[in-house]
Amino acid sequence: MGTSADKPKGYIVSPWFDWVFFLFPPILALGLGWGISGTDFSDASFGWWGWEVTWAGLLIGIFIHAHLVLVFLRSHANREIFRLHKARFLLIPALLYLGMISSDHVLITASVVGTFWDVYHSGMQTFGFGRIYDAKAGNDPKAGRRLDWALNQLLYAGPIVAGATMIDHFEDFEEFESVGVLFFSEVPAWMEGNQAYFTWALIGGGAGFLIVYVHHYVQLARKGHAVSWQKVFLYTSTGAVSLYAWGFNSWGEAFFIMNFFHALQYFGIVWAMEKKTMLRGLRLEGTRGGKWLVLALFIALPLLYGTWVQYLDTQLHSLWAITLVVSLMHFWYDGFVWSVRKRQV
Repeated sequence: MGTSADKPKGYIVSPWFDWVFFLFPPILALGLGWGISGTDFSDASFGWWGWEVTWAGLLIGIFIHAHLVLVFLRSHANREIFRLHKARFLLIPALLYLGMISSDHVLITASVVGTFWDVYHSGMQTFGFGRIYDAKAGNDPKAGRRLDWALNQLLYAGPIVAGATMIDHFEDFEEFESVGVLFFSEVPAWMEGNQAYFTWALIGGGAGFLIVYVHHYVQLARKGHAVSWQKVFLYTSTGAVSLYAWGFNSWGEAFFIMNFFHALQYFGIVWAMEKKTMLRGLRLEGTRGGKWLVLALFIALPLLYGTWVQYLDTQLHSLWAITLVVSLMHFWYDGFVWSVRKRQV
């Protein structure tokens, strides 16, 4: 019988789980993007409850919103986490919702902010996984933290600003036209006209930063900092996929690729950390088949929410506001409910 000393070190859950849900998903998503490119699955539209959709667009939309709502299992269902931030979890969502249903300006601002917070948040998720892997390797959770943060923002946001999908993100500013704020609606055209300057700045600055980053970690390693190869693999593969997908979008599947692996990783981490919370909450601990029932609910209920969001007409502002609250709280809560420094993961 193996002992704890025989178990592979440096993984968050286990080798197979980490590879399936954390490490391999960026490469898997890239392969899926290549596989569906140019197929009817991705290009052929059909009517769905009055909407013209493609299977790829519909399913990735459901998956995206399903993973967004999962944060509440961590924030509200986990009693220890909930007790730490009650006001943030109860008061802020209510105030935000009231603001959005009371003012279209607030609603549109929340929608546009959500687009760019999503970009920042996505880089932060990869950053967070890397910090967990560093901690699992026995390193000081503060060592190299700022550089890792900057690296992940560079690798995720950089290709968006400098690449083929820039206008797809910045065109959200045009939503301000609907509330008569024309200044912000001109941002997409300005970005398009000046993208070349951002591109060269990111190439030059990014190259210099990578030199500083590698040099810093070489110095840390000489001082005894353990190199987490899981973190290195994750950052390298995610950065390469981000650069290719967001930067070039050769197959036209950048949104599918980047959102697929991001959501899959999130399903994985929430299940790994909160399955016991769900078992306790439903009083199914130790029951026959309890874990499988909880797993079925864990998958089905978020997907039902995601399906509802895809069906939703955003002209119904009171309902659209609910989805924006879920999205914004997901981006915000994730910044403090998975703290490595506080040993919450």
